[in-house]
Amino acid sequence: MKPTVAVIGGGVVGSLIARELTKYELKVVLIEAREDIATGASGANSAIVHGGFDPVPGTLKAKLNVEGAAMMPALTEELGVSYKNNGSLVLAFSEKEMEHVGKLYARGLENGVPGLSVLNAEELHRLEPNLSPKAVGALRCTSAGIVCPYSLAIAAAGNAVDNGAELWLASPVTAIEKDGESFVLTCGEKTLQADYVVNCAGIRSDEVSRLIGDDSFSIKPRAGEYLLLDKSEGDTVSHTIFQTPNEMGKGILVTPTVHGNLLTGPTALNIGEKGNTATTREGLAFVRETAAKSVPNLNYRAVITSFTGVRSVPDQEDFIIRFSEKDPRFLQVAGIESPGLSSAPAIAPYAVGLLAEAGLALTENKAFNGKRKSYHWFSSLSMEEKNAVIRENPAFGRVVCRCETVTEGEIVEAIHRAPRATTLDGLKHRLRSGMGRCQGGFCTPLLVEILARELDRSPMDVEKGAEGSKLLIGKTKGESV
Repeated sequence: MKPTVAVIGGGVVGSLIARELTKYELKVVLIEAREDIATGASGANSAIVHGGFDPVPGTLKAKLNVEGAAMMPALTEELGVSYKNNGSLVLAFSEKEMEHVGKLYARGLENGVPGLSVLNAEELHRLEPNLSPKAVGALRCTSAGIVCPYSLAIAAAGNAVDNGAELWLASPVTAIEKDGESFVLTCGEKTLQADYVVNCAGIRSDEVSRLIGDDSFSIKPRAGEYLLLDKSEGDTVSHTIFQTPNEMGKGILVTPTVHGNLLTGPTALNIGEKGNTATTREGLAFVRETAAKSVPNLNYRAVITSFTGVRSVPDQEDFIIRFSEKDPRFLQVAGIESPGLSSAPAIAPYAVGLLAEAGLALTENKAFNGKRKSYHWFSSLSMEEKNAVIRENPAFGRVVCRCETVTEGEIVEAIHRAPRATTLDGLKHRLRSGMGRCQGGFCTPLLVEILARELDRSPMDVEKGAEGSKLLIGKTKGESV
């Protein structure tokens, strides 16, 4: 019988660990409390692949950041996920800040970060003419990049399923008991017996840890508010623009996204409620004012949406990747704050290596296939290829989301391809439907209609995202729904 490994948490780290485990002859079960993959921090962050010059040398953050950033291009290509090696700049506005830039440069060299250089004012403004003239220099990192974080998590989870993993959605882990050396997990209405458990529950990883009596760490939620600008502003800067960091994080950034928008943020506010993703007038004003220090003429009339992500900040300085003192088969992978996304590709094999050291037998799965087609693939085809697809399936000739050129054929595929999209947000995270300038103003009724039809449910029961987030509450103009 194959050993069973339960991975708790369907963010980018948990999904990549589950995928890594399917490279071996194991029973892998990825357990997510919410209705879809990447609904927590992996669904709302800066989307930056950091080079690795910021973490303290010798830490897991430093090691895994540099390794993960180097792995990201090949991984995203395998999984059909958007990635761009655009590089980053840390701006200095004074000689004192230039001293800090020098320290980051030295730290980056010690961490083994490739592509580092220190720029003077002339070199900086030649690269990025829209930056503030007050910037006197910068640290440049050509190995940094940008990625789509929720696409990466969804693709990793889907590839794990492609290779034999089970995916349990809407299955919060509420109890963990022991049966001999095995664990018995209560996951909503189901139970699972597992030989090993990997705790990747993000902001609730301390709560999961306490289910086995381990209270060795705690997670503090830290909210970060963002403003997303239309694609018309996407070429304002080409690099990811940072200011010199402080104790609360890497500060307010200005960055292009892999899909051509411009993103500014985040704030950094410690909050009490882990699920609080509200934006505030004060927070968004702070983003605008602080980003203007780097890029003075940002067109905030082009803002199409704002959002808040909640980071999992541990009560210790480094990532928590170790076995629990309460049980040698319970692996904690917690406190994966920034640069967690950048580190995730390296965290996965590192965690599996620890499991092997703890006794998990790793026999190669010779049938493993790490490649996966993008959900949003049709627009990348040539005109001849598109016409051939449309002749085979006319649904690909019907554009539903005009802003992002999403076809009905892709929507139907996303609804039926694991992990399945069953909500508007699920479609948005796979296809970008509703993410354009109109923010779903035109395509939402059609998306609801297609979801209802393909899921064989009433439009009244179609939800935006979380359970209970229904869009329709009654009939309009006497029409049936």
